[in-house]
Amino acid sequence: MVKFSMKAAIWVLSATVLISACKSKHPSSLNPGKKSTATNVDFATKNGGKSKKGKKGVAATSAEPEGFAVMPYKSQVVGPNLVFVEGGRFTMGALEEDVMNSRDNRERTVSVQSFYMDETEITNLNYLEYLHYVQRDSSAEVASKALPDTTVWYDPLSFNDSYVTYYFRHPGFRMYPVVGVSWVQANDYSIWRTNFVNDNLAKQATGKPKKSSLGGKKKKGQAMAESEALMSTNARPAVESGYVLPNYRLPTEAEWEYAAKAMIGTQYADENQSNQRIYPWDGSSLRNPRGKHKGEMMANFKRAKGDYAGIAGKSNDGAIITEEVYKYPANDFGLYNMAGNVNEWVYDVYRPLSSMDFKDLNPLRRDGFLDEEKRYDVKGNNSVINDKLRVYKGGSWNDVAYWLSPGTRRFLSQDSSTAMIGFRCAMISTGRNK
Repeated sequence: MVKFSMKAAIWVLSATVLISACKSKHPSSLNPGKKSTATNVDFATKNGGKSKKGKKGVAATSAEPEGFAVMPYKSQVVGPNLVFVEGGRFTMGALEEDVMNSRDNRERTVSVQSFYMDETEITNLNYLEYLHYVQRDSSAEVASKALPDTTVWYDPLSFNDSYVTYYFRHPGFRMYPVVGVSWVQANDYSIWRTNFVNDNLAKQATGKPKKSSLGGKKKKGQAMAESEALMSTNARPAVESGYVLPNYRLPTEAEWEYAAKAMIGTQYADENQSNQRIYPWDGSSLRNPRGKHKGEMMANFKRAKGDYAGIAGKSNDGAIITEEVYKYPANDFGLYNMAGNVNEWVYDVYRPLSSMDFKDLNPLRRDGFLDEEKRYDVKGNNSVINDKLRVYKGGSWNDVAYWLSPGTRRFLSQDSSTAMIGFRCAMISTGRNK
């Protein structure tokens, strides 16, 4: 009996110690505590005052001067259509034989921070929504500049007239990727999307919607107090509030290539990876190797000269031109059409030797730094390299399989557009890598 009592006491004591240990956590970004670790001063409440207990445990606001307000924060709000891409190390560069002899994407090891990326290419419907608000809120000149070039489908030797007229606006093409959009237009769309989504979040912060996706239901007046306390001068919540999303933008070339390869799907133990990837899936085949879709094409591309889809009844990829953005299997990050359908703009300025002068953490070429355009004889027509050339990647419905490899890259003027290039947006992940 005594032994049993002693054992029970030991178990109770051990449990008490464990519980105490669990409670004594260090401050974190999500739970910084009630006091500053630097000054030991209490943080202010949501409405700016110092919190103290009133009658029956009701919080009351003291008459003391406003303190430093620290808003409750659970995690970064995930913007619409975004998929989390966990960052890490990977081998960036072309893995296929350099048949173009460009030697402009040599293999090198780099690391990329965690970020978010659109799970699909921006669709015609997405872009029509954009045009609606631009036409409503902007001048006719601005709205005109936002229009995609539908004549990219025109070819004097092809009957593509129906695509010129109907591809962008007809309901049958709503979920097809938008094309005829230049790099500049894609960048403008990203800026508009950032402002529009954050404006909507600001409305939620003021408590106007019945339900908020930013933290559940709020007591009457609480949301308004939070908003008033942390609104910036332009009537938008300050960054510290947690109600503001980082900017939507075009992905960097490194981010795009990392997301396309999705090497996370090859990891089998610790940091071991079973294989490298030529495409956004395993193996060198372009067909699905298993399951009920065995034998079906994994992407929308041009198989050979004159062969865009295969024979009727048993199509190779089921698409003569582009296809709906969810048509083909997603890669291991959950991203659709990272190979084929349409090429995609990335943020980087093109340089042929960008593998020789790069940073190995979050690499980006934003201009001609260390490789200025004056080095290239553009005026003498011996080169086309300048700071307005932008990289695009991924391959399209009109490209052979070689261009489906994430390491391949091409370039085009940032003011130009084609029927083979679309885009998707990316966003940084704040404060976490997982």
